[in-house]
Amino acid sequence: MKIGAHVSISGSRVSSDDETPPYDDIRNAVHRQRAFGGNCGQIFTTSPQVWAQPEISDEAAEGFQEETEEKLEGPWVIHSAYLVNLCTPKEDLRRKSKESMQAELDAADKLGIPYVNVHLGAHTGAGVEQGLDNAANVIDDLDVPEDVTILIESDAGSGTKLGGEFEHLAGIIERTETDIGICIDTAHTLVAGNDLTTPEAVDETVQRFDDEVGLEYLEYIHLNDSKHDVGTHKDEHAHIGEGYIGEDGMKAIVNHPDLRYLPFALETPTEDGRGFAWNIETVKELRED
Repeated sequence: MKIGAHVSISGSRVSSDDETPPYDDIRNAVHRQRAFGGNCGQIFTTSPQVWAQPEISDEAAEGFQEETEEKLEGPWVIHSAYLVNLCTPKEDLRRKSKESMQAELDAADKLGIPYVNVHLGAHTGAGVEQGLDNAANVIDDLDVPEDVTILIESDAGSGTKLGGEFEHLAGIIERTETDIGICIDTAHTLVAGNDLTTPEAVDETVQRFDDEVGLEYLEYIHLNDSKHDVGTHKDEHAHIGEGYIGEDGMKAIVNHPDLRYLPFALETPTEDGRGFAWNIETVKELRED
C-alpha cells in the first residue's frame, strides 16, 4: 500500500533513525515520512502563503532522491502555493500563477518528483467556461518537464472555485493540449456533493467519476475524512474514520479495486493528541489483504 502524509521540509536537523545523518534541508521530508509510518507523500517546496521561489541546492536534491529511492516506496507530489489561481481573469495574477507553477515544475524535475498538484482556482465572476479556458491557457503556456505531470485537484466547490464538479475536471482535460492527471481529495469530493459514506456510495461515485472524467486520469488521492457532510462545500478535514465519511466509507475507499493501488497522501489534522502517525496506522488497519 502506498500511504503517507503531507510533511514539512522545514527545520534544522531531523533524522528518523540512527543510521542516517541529519540534514537541514528538503531531505527532512524523507525522515519525517518514515517517522510517521508513511512510504510516499506530499510536500510544499516553499511557503504556500507567499509568492516565493523554491531554493534547493544540487546537493540537497541529489540527497533527497537517494533517500527517497532507498527508504520510500511510492511517489512524492509537490503541492503548489495556495495563491495560484489558474482560472483568474486578472492578467497580473495569471502571470504570477504561471511563474509559480513553472518554478514548482522545475523543482519537481530537479528532485525527481513525478507530480505537481494544483487547484483550478476561482473564476471570480468570469464564468465556468471562461475560467476553464483561462486555466487551460496557463497550463499550455508552461514548460512541463518530460517526467513531471500536473495534477488538478478536486475542490470543495465553494463560491466561484472550480473543480468541485467532475464536469469541471473533465472540462480542463478536454481543453488543454498538455497531458495532465487528476488528484481526488476525498473530503473535498464529499462536501462537493458526492456521497462516500458507504461501500455502495463509493462504488457509485467512482463509477460516475469514470463515466464523466475517466479513471485513467486519476493518479493520486488525498485521503481525508471531513468534519462536514455531503454537499456543504465546507473544507475542514477530520481524522480518518471519525468524520462524515466514517469508517465504512474510508474502508471502502482504500479497498476499492479501482483505487487501492493508487498512492494516498493524508492531510488530516493534528489534534486530540493524534496526528499523521495515528491516521496512517488507522488506514493500514482498514486495508484488506
